[in-house]
Amino acid sequence: MAAILTSLRNTVIAGCVLAAILLIMYFVWDGQAGRLFWAFIFRWLHVVSGVMWIGLLWYFNFVQIPKMPSIPDDQKPAISKVIAPEALFWFRWGAMATIVTGLILAHLNGYLGDALTLGAMNDFMVHKSTAIGIGMWLGIIMWFNVWFVIWPNQKIALGLVDTPAESKPPAARTAMLFSRTNTLLSIPMLFAMVSAQNIY
Repeated sequence: MAAILTSLRNTVIAGCVLAAILLIMYFVWDGQAGRLFWAFIFRWLHVVSGVMWIGLLWYFNFVQIPKMPSIPDDQKPAISKVIAPEALFWFRWGAMATIVTGLILAHLNGYLGDALTLGAMNDFMVHKSTAIGIGMWLGIIMWFNVWFVIWPNQKIALGLVDTPAESKPPAARTAMLFSRTNTLLSIPMLFAMVSAQNIY
């Protein structure tokens, strides 16, 4: 067991093997892989990638950013040169995977157009479409912030691209403010997503 848990790669592989066992059990019980099955698979991928994305968003905002001022200056390069770039890799690709799997899921379940128009195309399920649509649009805004504001500014702030030293503090501030914006939006986004599944 230690050989599995002391290696992240082995831990992830073991988790995937356990998920595959559950998948095999599904086929034994149900025996088919229709639209509902694929909707389930994409919902699972959507949740897994969302946990990665929002988990890292909250790590940055609840742990890393507040603690940076208390870290001694000689130790800060360990964060900015080693931990932050790796965390930002998983952060931005978690965002991309969450959006892509969410859009595929909405298409497979037949509500993509209804959700993106906030229920304007559907008189019957308007409240559910509006709720999931609000969640989707908040998620899309957050994804946009990650890829087109936070990541470009973090590359400057962390010195991953050649820029004048004086451009680093404003880039760091912009990245932080948009990260906080995403933290703010994540709360109603998750509320909208969960309410669409459980209230309507």
